[in-house]
Amino acid sequence: MYASRLKPILRFGILLLSLAACSKSDDTGTGGTTTTLPDVYKKIYGASAVYVEGTMVVIKCDGVPDHKSPYFQGTAWAATKYEAYNGTNPLWNQNPNRIATTNLTFKIPLNPVKSATSQATPLGSIGVSLNGVPFYNQYAGPSQPLTNEINSFDQYNGHPQQMGGYHYHVEPLYLTAQKGKSALMGFLLDGFPVYGPQENGVNVGNNQLDAYHGHNHATADFPNGIYHYHITGQDPYINGSGFYGVPGTVSQ
Repeated sequence: MYASRLKPILRFGILLLSLAACSKSDDTGTGGTTTTLPDVYKKIYGASAVYVEGTMVVIKCDGVPDHKSPYFQGTAWAATKYEAYNGTNPLWNQNPNRIATTNLTFKIPLNPVKSATSQATPLGSIGVSLNGVPFYNQYAGPSQPLTNEINSFDQYNGHPQQMGGYHYHVEPLYLTAQKGKSALMGFLLDGFPVYGPQENGVNVGNNQLDAYHGHNHATADFPNGIYHYHITGQDPYINGSGFYGVPGTVSQ
């Protein structure tokens, strides 16, 4: 009789454990319990992996662009990806570097928040574009403008640094041609999205953006509204006076 009374209690306990397990695995709220990747991050097609880890979105990529470039000359990709410069800059001057694989791991906040004290962007990767190529800031070196370095940008507005890491300081022309100038271009390390130089087909000017080079309203990807950066054709191009939010990390 005692055993028969225990059976319903055991079954009820097992049911409660099952419900708790399902609740945990299906949790899509904030606070680091999310296991489901929001669809917007699936647009980062150049990544080898994108997944949620605690409160962060992890993005892994090799940094090699999916478009052609003169900087593929003399590399393992030369046969299929080399293309002589055919852009519009009459001052174009190819730098001596060549594109190489740079295995990068970005960890950006899943739920980005405004920083109480803005951090300056570092030299090197400050974010990641949809094709897995890093964004760099508006400087060629410590507080050095891009005045001369900009002449080494290839026809898609990127170039490699000394170790071969290809990157964009300015509008990624291949992406805006493929996705549209109003489209999502990627994310900065603070988790806030980066959009192209237009909104609804109209150019965005620096005077329409704040000190960090962004503003806050609804977008196609974030219909409830979100702070977002815009790429423009004038300095500071992608980001202004540092990260708007609390930045994550990038490692190589």
